[in-house]
This record gives sequence, structure tokens and C-alpha cells, in this order.
Amino acid sequence: MSVELSPAMDETKQYRAISASAVATLVLAFLSLLSLIGPTLLVIPGTGLFVGIYSLGNIRRNSDHLSGGPMAMVGTVLCALILFGGSAYHVVTYAFEVPEGYRRVSFGMLQPEDKFSSLPVPRSAIDLNGKQIFIKGYVFPDGQKEGIRQFVLVPDMKSCCFGGNPKLTDMIEVKLRDGLTTHFSYTKRKLAGTFKVDTQLKPINGVGGVYYQLDADYVR
Repeated sequence: MSVELSPAMDETKQYRAISASAVATLVLAFLSLLSLIGPTLLVIPGTGLFVGIYSLGNIRRNSDHLSGGPMAMVGTVLCALILFGGSAYHVVTYAFEVPEGYRRVSFGMLQPEDKFSSLPVPRSAIDLNGKQIFIKGYVFPDGQKEGIRQFVLVPDMKSCCFGGNPKLTDMIEVKLRDGLTTHFSYTKRKLAGTFKVDTQLKPINGVGGVYYQLDADYVR
């Protein structure tokens, strides 16, 4: 004698839960678009690709209990495309972002190497005095939002966000040439111009002072 299952019991038997990792993969795929802002954010699509591969394998092994394969596949493919496409984008941008005639400089080159030196700035910075340089950083907040022609450039916003001041060698006073302006945001700026170094601290309102200055004729 056979027993027939009711429709309700049959639906319960056939129910499969949506894989949480499949959902996570799709969410990470959309968040991966943020990686176009900066190369460090490529960790997002990288994580999404790893989670997606795991999710596809887990769903395949537990197909009787889990669903969400198409979702995991879409998320995995998107993460892979953004990871490799974004990497290529940042490589090309880095290779061509320095205007002709300028030398790429980082804030790391402006930090003292010898704490026992009598000079407040390193020799590598002094050697750049009067040179045409290209450097990237953030506009230090001073209350002005638009039409900024003079500001302090810093390597990051960590100290600013917590109400502190950056190190003296982490600040460059920037003066934009006539016709150029910028605005305050949390986006990194690209600047090029003539670099100046003064071992005598120049006082500036709102910060302790600066040793470095940049007469900028390029800002993006």
C-alpha cells in the first residue's frame, strides 16, 4: 500500500535554502565598483572572487539542500571582470598620469631618515628643491569647500578625521597658479609644479607649519 504526500509535504521536501555565500558574492560584486577609486580597494573583487568560487563548489556539493547557483555564478564572473579590468585600469593610469617634464614623488621621500640629523627634512627632499614634481595627496580641511586656490596637501586623512594635525613633513603648502582652483573632498588629488624646501619652519594658520611648498600649475 503506497502513501501519497500532500502538496504541502511535497513542497517542504523540495525546499532548498538560498546559499548565504551566493548572496555575499553578488553583494561584493556590486561593491567591487568602488575599486575603480583606488587600487587598494581591489581587495573587494578579490574577496568576492574567492567567496564566489567557494559558493559554487558548496552549492554543487549540497545541491539537495542549497540553491543560488546562478546568483553565485553571476557574482563570481562580475568580481573576476572587475578585478582584472580594474587592475589593468590602475596600471595604465599609473603609467600615464605624470605630466611630461615632471618627476613622480611620494610623501615617503619627504620623511626624515636619520633621527639624529641636524636637519628637520631629509637630504632626498632638499635635492628636490626647485625641481618639477608630481605628487598625490588630500586637501587638508580648513572649512573652505569650493574655489580653493591655496591649501595644505597631506598623504592621508587619518589624523584630520580625528581632529589632529599631520606631521610637519607630511604637509605641503600648495599654491595654484592663476586660473586653477580645486574643491574639498575625500578624493585624492594629483598635482604637479615647482617644489620648494625651506629648513626653517613656515607658520601656517590651523597647522604647526610647513617645510615644503608647491607652486602648482596642474591639479586633477
